[in-house]
Amino acid sequence: MADWIKSAIKRPGAFKKKAESADMSTAEYADKVLKKGSKASARTKKQASLAKTLSKMRRRKKAAKEMLDA
Repeated sequence: MADWIKSAIKRPGAFKKKAESADMSTAEYADKVLKKGSKASARTKKQASLAKTLSKMRRRKKAAKEMLDA
């Protein structure tokens, strides 16, 4: 894991727990939190932004692996 990722994740699992308590996936909850006019706290908005970034990185890594395997 890259050093910047380790330093960016200050509360492991906290955002997922918030999403589950709202009966949403992390992606759905991140979209809701980042919508304009959201009343979410600044910390939650930062967590949502990081969750979206990490999911994009994961998708790219998975796609690259599939290309190598093909």
